[in-house]
Amino acid sequence: MIKVNSVDPCLHSLTISDIPGLIALSDSVGWDYDEAEIRTILSIGSVFGHKDGSGTLLSSAAIIPYEDKLASIGMVIVHPSSQGKGFGRELMKACMASVSTDTTIMLIATPEGEPLYKNLGFETVDRIRKFIAERFVPKAPLPNEANVEFEMVPMELDDFSSVVELDKAALGSRRSHFLGTRMRQASTCLVAKNFSGKIIGYGFAVQGPVNLIAGPIVAENAVMAEHILYKLTQHHTGRVRIDVPDEQAAFHTYLEQSGFTQVSHPPVMVANADSLPRRDGTYWAIGAQIYG
Repeated sequence: MIKVNSVDPCLHSLTISDIPGLIALSDSVGWDYDEAEIRTILSIGSVFGHKDGSGTLLSSAAIIPYEDKLASIGMVIVHPSSQGKGFGRELMKACMASVSTDTTIMLIATPEGEPLYKNLGFETVDRIRKFIAERFVPKAPLPNEANVEFEMVPMELDDFSSVVELDKAALGSRRSHFLGTRMRQASTCLVAKNFSGKIIGYGFAVQGPVNLIAGPIVAENAVMAEHILYKLTQHHTGRVRIDVPDEQAAFHTYLEQSGFTQVSHPPVMVANADSLPRRDGTYWAIGAQIYG
């Protein structure tokens, strides 16, 4: 426990016992974190938050370290009743101090948080596009499987190491702990295999309280990314969310022609570096903004 002072709320490291408080805090700002998502975050990262004298949670922030000196910050929330008191800065400093100074820290900023992040040394290096569809309707029938050079199949445990390597090339860092935990949380996990049996793409879909979240998606090209998205959502009749890196312009167009609406275009920011780790252009959808 880190004392702020003798009367102010204190900054704590949070645990699974704080899940109800984190859900209530998320609700207070109109976000939709649920128990499954928070359990995933707690199992792979560190979560900090201020509590008042009665134990009520007033704030939160999480940092998720990956395996190659890369970490991602998210779930930065201050209850509306406690904003303007410096809690956000203290949360960010706690997150940043929990990893080495040579670790690249990335985050996807809200408009409210961006000035603080800039003040703490974060710089914008990219953007992502958040898309929502009430119903995903492909703009045209996808090609028959016989006309493409890969097949889509459910992911098996034996596929995991290949998925980790594909994801590392796409993101620029290995994150096997995240992928293993996310795989167990996901409602659908698919891999794309070429006709020699080599895994050349993958995708997860996670059902949240409001949206089916499609991502991460890693694919060799836009056609494969479209196939993966279609298969992930094939039997889903509700809302779908997908967050796409700015560079994948052809995929943005496809989504807009298939029932998706872009609802935000937030910046990707980094500290302790002047760029994201080197990526190979195969990252078509992120898992969620907290994971980068």
